[in-house]
Amino acid sequence: MTDLEVSRIAFGTWQLGGDWGRFDEAEAIKAIRYARSLGVNFFDTAQAYGFGASERLLGRALSDELVQHRDQVVIATKGGLRMAGEQLVRDSSRAWLRQGVEDSLAALAVDYIDLYQIHWPDPNTPFEETALALQELVDEGKIRHVGVSNFSTGQIADFARTRPVETLQPPYHLFRREIEAELLPYTRENNIGVLVYGPLAHGLLTGAFGEHASFPPDDWRSKSDVFRGEALRRNVEKVRQLERFAAKRGHSVSQLAVAWTLARPGVDVAIVGSRRAAHIEQSLAALELRLTTDDLAAIDRIMADAVEVGGPSPESV
Repeated sequence: MTDLEVSRIAFGTWQLGGDWGRFDEAEAIKAIRYARSLGVNFFDTAQAYGFGASERLLGRALSDELVQHRDQVVIATKGGLRMAGEQLVRDSSRAWLRQGVEDSLAALAVDYIDLYQIHWPDPNTPFEETALALQELVDEGKIRHVGVSNFSTGQIADFARTRPVETLQPPYHLFRREIEAELLPYTRENNIGVLVYGPLAHGLLTGAFGEHASFPPDDWRSKSDVFRGEALRRNVEKVRQLERFAAKRGHSVSQLAVAWTLARPGVDVAIVGSRRAAHIEQSLAALELRLTTDDLAAIDRIMADAVEVGGPSPESV
């Protein structure tokens, strides 16, 4: 666990790297600045989100804050992926991580990164090499804290033999709950901070689309089986049930989804992305929703036969 003081909702920027289709950059910058004005101080990005595109946009949006109030803004980014021709591959070698940190510092226009995370475990690089490389960068003042993303408990333990893991970033939402079995108990036992990504199930839990939804070819969801056919139809019905449940409590289904993740023991932060300023206030209102034990049990009953919704891996995009 780090000593960083962060908002429980972090602004995520995966959607600003190109994997989710085109967007209006000016509107995205407005959304980031609006989130900051409402008290969000934690912003998560990654080198692989457009290989600098997302980081540069975030740096531009927060440029004044990063100059005048650097100690009040927490920037998290991720490394350990690179392009090999047309293929995205995992690479957590010392050489690539050092280059990645330098590239991220330049893209963000900052002198240090508050939290640097390994994006995906690399089976071809010993965790000892990765951990030692990150510790060197901590010692040099280029990064402040070290985390991992998409790691299993065994992989975290292997990494931690060389250098402690301070945070974990796993996928987690109402349609994907496998971290409850081992990862969340492990992180609580080992004092590892948890910031979950995808709390809105990659848009499904916004309630914004139905069973016949389609996505542009440059949106990764257009290639995913869970966003078409019977799986999508079944899950859209679950979302409609959740919408009715949330409405009785004066909230939207997306607010319910975010509040649900934050109500789980061991979850410290939910990462919520947006390309429009109008959505930010809605997301932050999730912090006002307190779910009782009965509420959580009712939600479990609604979700009992839902189809699991995963996300892309580096090899699938």
